[in-house]
Amino acid sequence: MSTSPLSTTPLSPLPLPTNDEAQAWLDERCRVNLGEARRLVDEIKGDRPTDALELLRRWNHVSTAISNVASCSSLFSEVHPVEAVRTRAEGAMQEVQKLDTDLSLDKDLYEVFAAVDPSGLDELAARVLDKTLLDFRRGGVDRDDATRARVTELSERAIVVGQEFSKNIRDDVRIVRVTPDKLDGLPQDWIDAHPVGEDGLVTLTTDYPDVIPFSTFGKDAATRRDLRVTFLNRAYPANDVLLKELFEIRREHASILGYANWADYDAEVKMIKDGDAIPTFIDKIAAAALESGQRDRDVVLARLRQDVPGASTIDGADLMFYAEAVRRENFEVDAQTVRTYFDFARVRQGLLDVTGRLFGLTYRPAEDAVLWDGDVAAYDVFLAGTPEAEGEALGRIYLDLHPREGKYKHAAQFDLVRGVAGRQLAEGVLVCNFPRGLMEHDDVVTLFHEFGHLVHHVLAGRGEWVRFSGVATEWDFVEAPSQMLEEWAWDADILRTFAVDASGNRIPAELVAKMRRADDFGKGYDARTQMFYASMSYWFHVETPADLTERTRELQAKYSLFPYIEGTHMPASFGHLEGYGSGYYTYMWSMVIAKDMFSAFDKADMFDPEVAGRYRDRVLARGGQQDAADLVAGFLDRPYTFDSYAAWLAE
Repeated sequence: MSTSPLSTTPLSPLPLPTNDEAQAWLDERCRVNLGEARRLVDEIKGDRPTDALELLRRWNHVSTAISNVASCSSLFSEVHPVEAVRTRAEGAMQEVQKLDTDLSLDKDLYEVFAAVDPSGLDELAARVLDKTLLDFRRGGVDRDDATRARVTELSERAIVVGQEFSKNIRDDVRIVRVTPDKLDGLPQDWIDAHPVGEDGLVTLTTDYPDVIPFSTFGKDAATRRDLRVTFLNRAYPANDVLLKELFEIRREHASILGYANWADYDAEVKMIKDGDAIPTFIDKIAAAALESGQRDRDVVLARLRQDVPGASTIDGADLMFYAEAVRRENFEVDAQTVRTYFDFARVRQGLLDVTGRLFGLTYRPAEDAVLWDGDVAAYDVFLAGTPEAEGEALGRIYLDLHPREGKYKHAAQFDLVRGVAGRQLAEGVLVCNFPRGLMEHDDVVTLFHEFGHLVHHVLAGRGEWVRFSGVATEWDFVEAPSQMLEEWAWDADILRTFAVDASGNRIPAELVAKMRRADDFGKGYDARTQMFYASMSYWFHVETPADLTERTRELQAKYSLFPYIEGTHMPASFGHLEGYGSGYYTYMWSMVIAKDMFSAFDKADMFDPEVAGRYRDRVLARGGQQDAADLVAGFLDRPYTFDSYAAWLAE
């Protein structure tokens, strides 16, 4: 990996403010960094450097300053407990977007880059220049004044609409109130955490720690359906209106820049390259998953008919409950028994132990870290095998893993600082919504998955160019490393290092084997459901339909093996429609690559230091220094193929 020399003075993590100081801190960070970026741009345009490397290094400082506002603002807008801070962070993101748009449309600045001779640049610097020139072209710098002005308007409106869309999902926590007898089937610790109110009713919310356990274990079918319908209607109708505006903004944006649609514009900088290839890929996965998906769907339906004779179909209100019944009865896996082995605190420490061993890292509690909530934990990351005083600090990570009011509702990794060699440490934040006590094994898998992004961000934060720092690959590759890390949450020997019940018994290897077989059940219909989501993501952007609910119904009938639930409006809370745009297919595209990369590991020795080290250094640590296909080929010593995924799907 190419890096610039490290500073002789050890780099320090970013000092964060107390909650009382956070708004003023954001103001100052925004003022200083964006002001510095503008000043440096003015100097570039004034000096018009002709040396390509000098120009790129100066531009690197501009990009770093902008990213220093973008990263912390994006994080604080989604997790900070003070609403005024979240609002200020959203404002800062709007300022960043405006500056980014202004720079991408600045003809004078573009001419400086277009005029330099790249012949003396090394491979990485030449890659920075090529991508910067592409950014200008995609931004519309070569268009007429009226077009550039309209691009500015569209870009600024898009971020406001996107922020409002996300805020509506984040803030719209709905409730269903039930009598205590409706909790039959739920684990006792979950029931204990949901006390009966003064009116004799229990409150269920649409947050994941309520929805997932109740959908899985709750025996009362009417309440399961009520909760599912309520969950699928979050942020409706407000977000239905916002989505239509967002799709129209993106359609016009792509059109005036000469693209057929937003999918073509977006795909240009992804591995897939061509928007038309997206529905082809969706249909390929859907076809491969059809046979096993129908087979397993019919098994679940048959189990429903034991309770509801004559049932002709099964939908999302009952699917999790009856899939769990099948796993319990047919595969001898009881999720309520499984969860007794996964105490949150043990799982969190186990995650650190496993990834530390795999990637050669040491995590030490960051005693000096200022935390925005008492549930947040912070760790400094070092290379293993060196004393703390002498070890090379790689970065700092924060784990914000429990739900609270006003917090992001899903699971994701957020940048706090993008690492640049000799200048600033990589810092990232894992944001999830797990219960504080016992966890479902699915939650454990999710935790490993999301932590994969965090490790990627830190390991790829030691290069010279901020452009390639962190998870900076094409967007349809970014999930692959995290999807592969999920495999370590399924290995019996690994799980037994931290999966321990209250009596001190480690999870039996034979139970893990049954869990693995049970998890394979339903993967075909799960893949079809994912392709339903991917089709919404694509066709909503290509067609901009007037009736999103009706188009959802049609696409669900085509791809999902489970019917639409009447009276629901799922797109209103499908947050990835904003963040992933037309590219939700990327989850399955990445899965294809993840399965192929995992084939390089020996399942009997998943900590093999040679393979793990090669993967760490050739894929993760390089960030965006190469195209993803080349990173993978460098690790596998061959191009990636569909074969491992197809074999897994057929198992």
